[in-house]
Amino acid sequence: MMDSEQNIRLFKNKMKRAGIHELVIDSFLYYYSQLIHGERGYLPEQEILPIKPGTLIEYATLRPFSKQGKKALKQTAVIKLNGGLGTTMGLQGPKGILPAKQNLNFIAITIRQIVALNNQLNIKIPLLLMNSFNTETETQKILKKYPEIKTAIPATFMQNKYLKILQKNFQPVSWPRNPAYEWNPPGHGDLYLSLFTSGILKKLLDAGIRYAFISNIDNLGATLDSSLLGYFASNTIPFMMEAIERTPMDKKGGHIAFRKKDRQLILREMAQTPEQESHLFQDITRHGFFNSNNLWLNLKELYKIIEHTHRLDLPLIVNKKNLIPKNKKTAPVFQLETAMGSAISLFPGSAAVVVPKKRFIPVKKCADLLAVWSDCYQLSETSEILQNPQRTLPPIVINLDEKFYGTYAKLKKRFPAVPSLVQCKSLTIEGDVLFGKDVTIKGDVSIRNRSGKQVFIEAGARIEGDLEF
Repeated sequence: MMDSEQNIRLFKNKMKRAGIHELVIDSFLYYYSQLIHGERGYLPEQEILPIKPGTLIEYATLRPFSKQGKKALKQTAVIKLNGGLGTTMGLQGPKGILPAKQNLNFIAITIRQIVALNNQLNIKIPLLLMNSFNTETETQKILKKYPEIKTAIPATFMQNKYLKILQKNFQPVSWPRNPAYEWNPPGHGDLYLSLFTSGILKKLLDAGIRYAFISNIDNLGATLDSSLLGYFASNTIPFMMEAIERTPMDKKGGHIAFRKKDRQLILREMAQTPEQESHLFQDITRHGFFNSNNLWLNLKELYKIIEHTHRLDLPLIVNKKNLIPKNKKTAPVFQLETAMGSAISLFPGSAAVVVPKKRFIPVKKCADLLAVWSDCYQLSETSEILQNPQRTLPPIVINLDEKFYGTYAKLKKRFPAVPSLVQCKSLTIEGDVLFGKDVTIKGDVSIRNRSGKQVFIEAGARIEGDLEF
């Protein structure tokens, strides 16, 4: 192994040649230094305290702040993370352009929500999309269709990139046949530095924008809420996270806790948990609240921190992967990343509010997409995704056979028409099943096709209970 100083020069020179901003290079080398000195970003149980029920503020108590929130909207921007490709759903392009509801994609639904609010209150809320190199071009094509959303603030900015690190010698990866594999996205924690280095943060502040609501583009429940904004602005909170009560379905999502030494709120991801403590991480009776990744940010406070420190010292996440992620024969590498929500630990006076599940409708896999397509949810006049008032059941649980429903194309092929699921509690499908029009599914339903050939559910069918083929 080469000495660390020589390795650092290799990384620095390579990033400079790629045109990476000096602050981003310094940030990467800060985390690289932690890595080579044995830091793996672990946050053990002995250093944190679980959050007891009743400790956090509840969303239901914030309605009186709605009036202040509506006043603060003219000082607020909406930022959506739009850098991801829908590779887990078999897509080659940005996930944000995937049809989500009534043939509207995620970006279009977000735009329509903001336009409705702008028209209602006669304001102009800036919408900003943080793109990656993979999503910028397609996103720009979508935005051209909506000139009414244009403001003096650029509608997109690019996230940065880090170099992958060879595990065997801590040197930069070299892959001349496809140099793109030498780099990795630095996690959505890069948002803050990207805002600063792109000049967008300064532009927002110069335009009188003080607050930002930040969320993932694929979370259809993440709308600009005046009660939350009013509470955030009225109490001059620097950073606020929307937390949700964990269920068994959420046990692998990052949970919040208090840091034992100073009672500061922190976020801990699974990758930051020592392997022997993974059972404690997933214990929802111990750690009862997870991060929705819906965040509220005071932009002045962010600017102060970065201007003072020239970086944002978010907790390190070290991911162990292969150079080509799906090719186990390629070299093992480290990817250095940070999580956006972990900034909660950097702002004294930060807060977390427990919000209802309706503010967390993420589409991470095809089963989630089927639920959103169905009549479990409706698209309101202001383009909000709301639970169908006719549904009196908890959020639906759908499990689909990955072999036949694991990609968007396969899902669309087998559901040319989406069945009624408004009275369905859970749906499990195993094997190849094609659905006709006007199918209704009620209660807990399991459809298992072990015949070895495709089964067709006839148009107009009513299904309750289990089906075996």
